[in-house]
Amino acid sequence: MKLETVDYLAPDAAEQFVRSLRETGFGVLKNHPIPQELVESIYSNWYTFFTSERKNEFHFNVQTQDGYFPPSVSEVAKGHTVKDIKEYFHVYPWGQIPEELKEEILDYYQRANDFAAELLGWVEMHAPKEVSDKFSIMLSEMINNSEKTLLRVLHYPPMTGDEEPGAIRAAAHEDINLLTILPAANEPGLQVMTKDDTWLDVPCDFGNLIINIGDMLQEASGGYFPSTTHRVINPSGEKQEKSRISLPLFLHPNPEVVLSEKYTADSYLMERLRELGVI
Repeated sequence: MKLETVDYLAPDAAEQFVRSLRETGFGVLKNHPIPQELVESIYSNWYTFFTSERKNEFHFNVQTQDGYFPPSVSEVAKGHTVKDIKEYFHVYPWGQIPEELKEEILDYYQRANDFAAELLGWVEMHAPKEVSDKFSIMLSEMINNSEKTLLRVLHYPPMTGDEEPGAIRAAAHEDINLLTILPAANEPGLQVMTKDDTWLDVPCDFGNLIINIGDMLQEASGGYFPSTTHRVINPSGEKQEKSRISLPLFLHPNPEVVLSEKYTADSYLMERLRELGVI
């Protein structure tokens, strides 16, 4: 399996992108419309935030799941027993956000959402009719004005040598949502599992946009679009001394959207959050 980078400006970009999603669960885009200078500024400003005590003023709300999540409450990936080595902040437009970071991060949130709607349109356009017929409504309409779409600002701290045995930055997992939109992080480490159960490095050239399928799209498409297992491995050598900032946007449908005969978006999300021990 090979993960090719697709030029967003190519005349057949949509077809290439959806083919990559179908074959690998991932798509990588270059020359996309998300400004790189905006991403770089967010990485820099949120790194400053995570390395300050100010983060503790925004402790997460258990009910609404917005705000700052310290390493002590980091996720345990499904099927694993050790917490990931990370801290993160959940950004929702209606949630708590540091005032000095609000305008910039919400600008990114809106741009990424708008672009994601276009990508969902690509998926629907190039899905076989028997697959697109399974969608209860158009994919791009599933996220219209959704208050569930989550922007997570992740900080993977430098390695200290005192990490719990077996812990890595993000253990092997699949995402819950429709699509995940991710600017290439400031440090490498993202890997995807291939069909022969080996790990493949995801192209991480700074400026690329990485998109992967979540479980909800797999459910809605009857398995045609696969939610692929991925992870973030620990760095080695000098890179152990560096932080890694990541900015995934998890596209969630409105709660009432029907994914399949078995699930609505809400019932699916609640089931997965219980499995993760989040609720």
